[in-house]
Amino acid sequence: TAVLLLVAGLLLGATPATATHRPGPCDFHRLDDESAQHFTKRRVVCAVERFGPVPGGEERAICIARRESGLDPSATSSPTGQYRGLYQHDRDLWPGRYDRYTRTAWELSPRALNGRTNAIVTIRMVFDHGTWLAAGWPPREC
Repeated sequence: TAVLLLVAGLLLGATPATATHRPGPCDFHRLDDESAQHFTKRRVVCAVERFGPVPGGEERAICIARRESGLDPSATSSPTGQYRGLYQHDRDLWPGRYDRYTRTAWELSPRALNGRTNAIVTIRMVFDHGTWLAAGWPPREC
């Protein structure tokens, strides 16, 4: 019977199942000659355009990211590593923030050290709280 089912499937033209990748917000790749910092800025600008407005716009969002991490999505605080990523989220608070400010369909990395995820979560937090300070980032020097 297994052979009959196989032959029937071939004769009837069974089609394979297909999966479709639907990219989420700010899902683009680094250009060949692009610095890591410029790529990170593009991701922050995208997050502000998609999920803002936020006070100070993209300029303040970039300034705060520069202050927090030097625009390095893999930055961690020394010596404990308590604060992580582009906007230096507290590692103990990150899981709840990720759950609240992301959507499964966006296919975002759950890691705070992912620049795309960190930018989106942060901008959504600031939009939700209304100010950078209320969301946890004093805008000083920015």
